[in-house]
Parts: sequence; C-alpha cells; structure tokens
Amino acid sequence: MALSDREQKLLEEMERNLIEEDAGFANRVRDVGSSNKDGKKLVLGVITMLVGVVLLILAVSLQVAFFGVVAFMVMVIGLVVATSNFRLPGLGKSAKSPGGPSFFEDRWDQRFNND
Repeated sequence: MALSDREQKLLEEMERNLIEEDAGFANRVRDVGSSNKDGKKLVLGVITMLVGVVLLILAVSLQVAFFGVVAFMVMVIGLVVATSNFRLPGLGKSAKSPGGPSFFEDRWDQRFNND
C-alpha cells in the first residue's frame, strides 16, 4: 500500500529534521543500512548452518564421531558465510595509527604508570 502525498511529505520533513538535528546519528543509520545489502549470503549461510545441524543430529544418531566433526565444520562455515556481510556501526577505522598503542594498552599505561 503506497503512502499518500501528505504522508510522503511528512516523512520527508521528519527525515530532513533528523538529519539537521543529529547528523552523526543519521550517518550511522545510513552506514548500517548500506553495509547489509547482500541477502544472498545471509540466506546461503543460514541454509548451510541448518544442513550442518541436520548432519550433526544424523551423526549423533549413527554414533559416528568423524561425521559429527564434519557436520560441526559445516555449521561453522554456514555461520561465517551468514555473518561475513555484516559489520557493526562505529567500529570502522580507528583514528589512531596502525602501529600506535591500542585502547587496552592506553588503559594499562593509565593504571600502572600513574603510581
């Protein structure tokens, strides 16, 4: 069901107001939406994971350990494929240099060097 002209105008106005008031939030929301575009990987990963679960149940019922290990590996591969397309917002490139100290090193230095 399509939106009426009035509803579309209200929606566009709300979007403009959001971008004007909190541009950082709008950019994070836009980044999350753009990073999760490939649904084929998600579907393929979920199907592969479900096949792995079925194989694992079959391996337990047949009591074959090697078959169970292979089934578990299929499940892990499905999980990796399903989640390989997603990235968390705000965990992009750090402002620090790659060779510089990490967050945890900074915390360690703050705790133990300020004696």
